[in-house]
Amino acid sequence: MMIESFVFVMGTLIGSFLNVCICRLPKNESIITPPSHCPNCQKRLKAWDLIPILSYLIYRGQCRYCSSPISLQYPLIEGLTGLIYLLIYLKFGLNAQAYLSFFFASALIVVSGIDFKHRIIPDIISLPGMVIGILASIFSIQISLLDAVLGILVGGGLFLLIAIFSRGGMGGGDIKLMGFIGAFLGWKGALLTIFFGSLIGSVYGLYLMIFKKVDRKTAIPYGPFLSAGALLFTLYGDALIRFYFQWVLR
Repeated sequence: MMIESFVFVMGTLIGSFLNVCICRLPKNESIITPPSHCPNCQKRLKAWDLIPILSYLIYRGQCRYCSSPISLQYPLIEGLTGLIYLLIYLKFGLNAQAYLSFFFASALIVVSGIDFKHRIIPDIISLPGMVIGILASIFSIQISLLDAVLGILVGGGLFLLIAIFSRGGMGGGDIKLMGFIGAFLGWKGALLTIFFGSLIGSVYGLYLMIFKKVDRKTAIPYGPFLSAGALLFTLYGDALIRFYFQWVLR
């Protein structure tokens, strides 16, 4: 239980940094400097102002210097990152594959946050992510080099075809994101990510239309759903495949 608690807390701390990335990368700002500060009063935040989740609860979602409201995004990203880190640990333990999955999950969380808020997926995450996935496959940490290359071609290639035939229905950021996901999960993982992401996205879109929050012409960011599909495959892919063949195809 001690290790589980440690992993969760470390995840929330990483989540705090991911919030910085989500806020600054779209503005082409450094994620290192300046130090964390209130966007309203510009007051530099002290260490106890940055305690994940707890500081938000203690200060009731407000800056303690100027009382301006703090976005709910901050504790949500921190808590989500902690939970995903814990689930990764429970599946893989603490080994090379777990550390690679920590990085993969962190990158996908940043992608989701940025795409949800700004409708963009920055290349600074997807392109280096592909390279890291290829390098990891050379050492066979998760998949083979061939599987990683095929994952990039299948994942990115399918979305490229969709973009061509839909005349802009799929953005370049989504294409490169699927290449990144394919480099980590291989071609089978890329296909199942698209399946899971489409399923989750369809349910979400249906919910929005039922409650008249959007219409059929409203563009919905796809990055968060692809990221959710990729994480679902990472954590439960084997079990879901077994369930499909044992029960759905019976």
